[in-house]
Amino acid sequence: QVQLAESGGGLVQAGGSLRLSCAASGRTISSAAMGWFRQAPGEGREFVAVISASGAGTYYADSVKGRFTISRDNAKNTLRLEMNSLKPEDTAVYYCAQGKSTTAVRFYQVDYWGQGTQVTVSS
Repeated sequence: QVQLAESGGGLVQAGGSLRLSCAASGRTISSAAMGWFRQAPGEGREFVAVISASGAGTYYADSVKGRFTISRDNAKNTLRLEMNSLKPEDTAVYYCAQGKSTTAVRFYQVDYWGQGTQVTVSS
């Protein structure tokens, strides 16, 4: 069993930056693909980014490409999401997720979810 705990959310003005972290416990994440999803009020959960187990492969939703960067530190069992040039439409609860492969995560086949952290971008 893996427990995922997100942190780093908050309130930021449009154009600003935030860094989200996801700390994993219970088992190493080094052999799993990891990803970020988000859910805005009244909307479904949306894929944001995924990174392969080694960190060599990444994939982003078109809406965040060029602004967000996903990274991982397997030695620290940690996943990160660097968010720059934030827009009001990025406002959502952001979730960390673990899956068996990058393809699985991209298509919402997730084994473990975190509890989420709120990101609010003001205009």
